[in-house]
Amino acid sequence: MIFRRLLFILAGATALAVSAGVFVIALAYGEFALARPYVGSAGAAGVVAGSAALFIGILGLALANAGKPPKPKPGEPQNIVDRAMDFIKRKPVTALGGAIAAGILAIRNPSYLGAVIRAFVEGRDPPRRGQR
Repeated sequence: MIFRRLLFILAGATALAVSAGVFVIALAYGEFALARPYVGSAGAAGVVAGSAALFIGILGLALANAGKPPKPKPGEPQNIVDRAMDFIKRKPVTALGGAIAAGILAIRNPSYLGAVIRAFVEGRDPPRRGQR
């Protein structure tokens, strides 16, 4: 079942890539036909190559900027102590209950304390509403 789904996903991705290639070739041919009466065949080829180079450059810059981590917001806590204080200020009852539970678990089994600290330090992303 999983293998079959994987094959369908790969077939879909391949079809998408092929159709994108056909689309790019059609656009290049259309651009060539549009520029040819004005600059000749060689000039039209240069126009197509130049526009392709410009597109690749813009795409490369966009992908390079997409890989950078987002800048923290000015009001967003920076380190673990700021995050802890922010959490305690926002939800004091939950923080108190968590501290009591962590204390009880630490007394019963000290290895749980490491898991509680690790869960707080790593945090989690806020839930996305309306998306699956």
